[in-house]
Amino acid sequence: MDLAEALAGLDTHPWASVSHAYGPAEDLPHLLRALAEGGGDVGEEAISELYSCILHQGTVYSASVDAVPYLARIAAADRPGTTEVLGLLGGLAESDDEWEIAPGAVRAAVAAQIPVLTPLLAHEDVNVRLLTAWTLGHTRDTQVASGALRRRWTAEADPGVRAELLIALSRVDNSGAVVEARALLGADTPAPLRLSALLVTLAAGEPWTDAHHDAALGLLPARAFTVDRYSMHHREPLHTIVDSLLRRGTEADREAAFALLDTALRDDRPEVRTEALSAADHACYLSRSAPRRLVPTLASLAAEHPASTLLGKLGPAAAEAAPVLADLAAQPDDKAADQALAVLVRVAPRQAAPLLARHLDRRPRALDAASDFHAPTYPFHPALLAAVRVRLAADGLGNNETAHLVHLLRQWGPQAAAALPELYTVLSRFPYAATAITAVAAAGPRAVREQAGAVLRAAAGSLMVARAHHELTGETDVLLDAVATALGAGPHEVAEAAQAAAALGATAAALLPALRAALGKDPEPTTPQLDGDIAIATALWQIDGAAEEAVTVLASVLDRTTGGRPWYRWTVVRALRATALLGASARPLIPRLEQLLADPEKAPAAALALLAISDPDVVDLGRLAEAALHAAETGADVAGACEALQALGATALNTQQRRRVAELADGDRRIVGSGVANSIICEDERLRAILTAI
Repeated sequence: MDLAEALAGLDTHPWASVSHAYGPAEDLPHLLRALAEGGGDVGEEAISELYSCILHQGTVYSASVDAVPYLARIAAADRPGTTEVLGLLGGLAESDDEWEIAPGAVRAAVAAQIPVLTPLLAHEDVNVRLLTAWTLGHTRDTQVASGALRRRWTAEADPGVRAELLIALSRVDNSGAVVEARALLGADTPAPLRLSALLVTLAAGEPWTDAHHDAALGLLPARAFTVDRYSMHHREPLHTIVDSLLRRGTEADREAAFALLDTALRDDRPEVRTEALSAADHACYLSRSAPRRLVPTLASLAAEHPASTLLGKLGPAAAEAAPVLADLAAQPDDKAADQALAVLVRVAPRQAAPLLARHLDRRPRALDAASDFHAPTYPFHPALLAAVRVRLAADGLGNNETAHLVHLLRQWGPQAAAALPELYTVLSRFPYAATAITAVAAAGPRAVREQAGAVLRAAAGSLMVARAHHELTGETDVLLDAVATALGAGPHEVAEAAQAAAALGATAAALLPALRAALGKDPEPTTPQLDGDIAIATALWQIDGAAEEAVTVLASVLDRTTGGRPWYRWTVVRALRATALLGASARPLIPRLEQLLADPEKAPAAALALLAISDPDVVDLGRLAEAALHAAETGADVAGACEALQALGATALNTQQRRRVAELADGDRRIVGSGVANSIICEDERLRAILTAI
């Protein structure tokens, strides 16, 4: 096909009537022509722009449909860059993320071009054949594409292309592909094709046998043989195999995955262990039984960075590795010792404390782990307290290290009383120290409290210090002045100021005009502005019981955050939690809250609010429980769902709902799938305990 035929009708096509990621698609003729005629840098820039426009971060649009015939003909014209064009076409066919178009419209458009693309299956260039197979497979066309791929399968000699053809066939003729794959698991099959056969049989749900186990081990390290290279799911073959087995959900398949990992982790080749550690990390995030099965082997590899990192994520579940980690933490190499100690801090914190105290100035990673805001309180140790005091008194201390040290003291409270002089010293440059001073001095003798109060009063130039002063002394004048100043300082300060005012209750009545004046007036508010409004609504209620006004403000926040804008998710949750504080006074908001029960990300907070404000004789507890359960089962807000189920209590659940709670608690599959990397597994165990109690 020549270029004139490929671009026929390009300029007369009604591009303005369709849209891509950036609006009307009037720029597509220029980009498609540059792609077809430009070559070199011009062609590369054009393909990059087209990805951005019509396959933007995996999303397809109406203009994507219209661009497909031109892309297919450009590919068939066999110009430089054909593989890039085929990759774009395959990505378009693969996408299920469709923006304001009929489901499957783009894939159907690519499928309509199969006759144009099929000759490329016999192209002299291996990569063109490979990309053509990949693209045709993603059309999911069980007739034309299946026939074309099957014919090429019988003629193709290159193992890499045959591997891609087998994967493509599995998408359009799965049963036929599985039959072919079963015969290709032996050691005499070229590695890429054997890997492809393994993935096809796995995806089809074929029973895992010794032949599969041996085939997988014989391929390691498997990254060199990656097939379906443009699919994220297949770029890490061992990861994919383990994932597939664990998601089957049977004890036999779990054991098959763990046996495969255990053998790979014990392999003498570092590159095999690296792949295995990556897959083991995924297994521990996915399966609750994985740590128990894999920790003995992981402990023996603790000197390898990926293994020690994984042990740290497991926390106390990896306690078996503590002796090995302690030995590593005592070695002379500061960097290696620090890494090992940081893991020991998470795995066996009490055992780590004296080691951390011994070299605190040279163990930044371990200090960071000990003072992690997302982790449980780090256990007190006298030697570590002494070391913290020495570091706080050192010259040139950076803000990050100061924050870690102060947070440790804050956690220890009265046990850290000896460190008050050091906290007083850093307060002038580090206001967060005020919270530690209050926590440490609050339970001390009167003289200690008075001295701490005087230090905080003298340094109360910030709202944080003023709040700490009020918490320690009960005095309000300093905090009232700080709140008044902060309310006029800007949206980022308003929320904290309003929260402080709310805590003062009626004592803050003089601040009511300033609070009302600080309410957001922007029709397109930022998140800080909305958070400020939520805090002001709470303050109005807690200062003078202005329920109607508070409800009006919260209703406004909810109205301004609707419409499917995901970035407002946690703003809505905060508004719902503020609503719960108002009790029965917030009942005018019930219709809005009931609508939010259908949104799994917001349903738990909505359920808690409805439980708090509704008439107990009217509220449908079963409906609230169902919304919370759905949020947990979909992973939308697992922590919020557990809190809501806890508040509802087991008596609110019917038999089926109690069974579903038990499945969440007792199942092998983890229910927490996102968050801070070092906290996900421990958070899953925490929430599992809550569900077990329910």
